[in-house]
Amino acid sequence: MTQKVLIAGASGVVGASAVDAYLAAGWDVVALSRRAPEVDSDRPFQHLACDLRDAASATAVLSSLSGVTHVVYAALYEKPGLIAGWQDAEQMQTNLAMLDNCLKPLLAGANAIAHVSLLQGTKAYGIHLHPMPIPARERAPRDDHANFYWLQEDWLKAAADRHGFGWTILRPQLILGRAHGAAMNLIPVLGAHAAICRETGQPFGFPGGIAYVWEAVDARLLANVFVWASGAEVARGQHYNVTNGDVFEWRNLWPAISAALGVAPGPDAPMSMAEFLPANASIWDRVVARHGLRKLSIEALLGESHHYADFCYAHGATTPPPAAFVSAIKLRRAGFTEVCDTEDTFRYWIADFQRRGVLPGV
Repeated sequence: MTQKVLIAGASGVVGASAVDAYLAAGWDVVALSRRAPEVDSDRPFQHLACDLRDAASATAVLSSLSGVTHVVYAALYEKPGLIAGWQDAEQMQTNLAMLDNCLKPLLAGANAIAHVSLLQGTKAYGIHLHPMPIPARERAPRDDHANFYWLQEDWLKAAADRHGFGWTILRPQLILGRAHGAAMNLIPVLGAHAAICRETGQPFGFPGGIAYVWEAVDARLLANVFVWASGAEVARGQHYNVTNGDVFEWRNLWPAISAALGVAPGPDAPMSMAEFLPANASIWDRVVARHGLRKLSIEALLGESHHYADFCYAHGATTPPPAAFVSAIKLRRAGFTEVCDTEDTFRYWIADFQRRGVLPGV
């Protein structure tokens, strides 16, 4: 029997790659998102337009579905400005309500849900609040701070107990993928920064603070973990950290990023992306017109990702931020061994944005 997966947040950084990965694996796919996802696959899939913040709308859209056996929940609500919202109680409750609005109609309808995968991240280990254990491991006790992850996780576990489905929770590091207008995707930030520098004759220097080492994950690799977890009995009832498998430092990565964007790397140029990019919105519009790009304003291109860039670049930091490394040993031992070179990840997604006419080519 063909398995059928519903992917919530299908147009996002994670969701779009998940749609492709499940289609490639031969699944029937229902993509749930406000806008249709952009995918590479030529296999057909069903798209349902829905804002999960609206309970009545979600119920109307989802209650008529049948045959769904698996769910990948990668939907996310973030407030403008991004960072402050990570500790905002209203934002936490909104994310909990969205999960409820998604799963309740499915569980009450003509669906035999066997497994639900849920996306978390390293805020589970308090990366936004305090130093993390090195490395952070899934077996550690729950970090004692308010987080919508815990609200969603507790809801999911209770629903799984009542309805008898399995669950898996994934915790990736910095994710790089396809979506523009997203809350957290650095590819459009890098592309707009480089294009504005090229247009105005400014050097393309790293804009962040002091050097530090971090980890990332390619959205395609993460999507493959979701597919694996949907069918692996060992993944049932488990949390898994997910990384590419290597580490990176921004200044060492900058030459590869610059080459992919067609600009020469310049000396460090400390600045806030949250300030620089909106201030140069008219220059971006000029770039769009000159290169015949999609007519996306700087706001539509970035979403909240320029705020995320300042966080990721350690903007303004004069001392290294606390190290943030997670152990992916549990995932490897469970049987998922795919890895990805982080330089290749940046190159791939920059080229993808260029190919689709969102960023100018080299």
